[in-house]
Amino acid sequence: MSEWAIIWDARQAFLDGFLTTLLLFGLSVTVAFGMGCLFAFWLERRNPLSWLLRGFIDCMRMLPFLILAYLLYYGLPSLGLRLDAWTAGLIALIVYYAAYFGEVLRGARLVLPEGQVEAAKAHGFTAFTLYRRIVLPQLVIKTRPLMGNLLILALKDTAFLTIITVRELTAAANSVQATYFIPMEAFVVVIALYWLISIFLELALKWAGRFGAKRGFENV
Repeated sequence: MSEWAIIWDARQAFLDGFLTTLLLFGLSVTVAFGMGCLFAFWLERRNPLSWLLRGFIDCMRMLPFLILAYLLYYGLPSLGLRLDAWTAGLIALIVYYAAYFGEVLRGARLVLPEGQVEAAKAHGFTAFTLYRRIVLPQLVIKTRPLMGNLLILALKDTAFLTIITVRELTAAANSVQATYFIPMEAFVVVIALYWLISIFLELALKWAGRFGAKRGFENV
């Protein structure tokens, strides 16, 4: 049997790993982005919560992702809390990238012109409504390249979860190559699938850019 015939016979393992990677990636970046938006909003406040949040974000930015995943999966049981590998991996991705999304949005907020904000305040907008309807859409559009980089990084970091026994795409390829001794073909398939997701993300970001341009956000 040829190497590619073996890959075809093992297609279910690759499909399962691919779907697990997509699910982990999709759930984690969706929740992390939502948390990051809230973080950016609270960081504008001047209170103890914003100071704690600032410290949390700085800690996450200085911490390698793999260490966080190790800590949640292998460290928490010593405190009496045991998470399964999938849950630990998902929480690690969410917590880690929420900090990065929040920091990117906060940085963009610092250079956003205040004219619209002051006008909205004059019309009686509450702080959160102003942020949600006027500030946040502009921040998302203006940080599109950085957001794209973070999405790609989050996708690649899902591969680290194989080390805590999550059966994602890289783990599936590793299992196939270890069983049949065909590392080249197994990982070529994985590379192609990661590229496929990345190309889709790139197209989605370009669409977001065109949408923002039509709404006038690019020129604000």
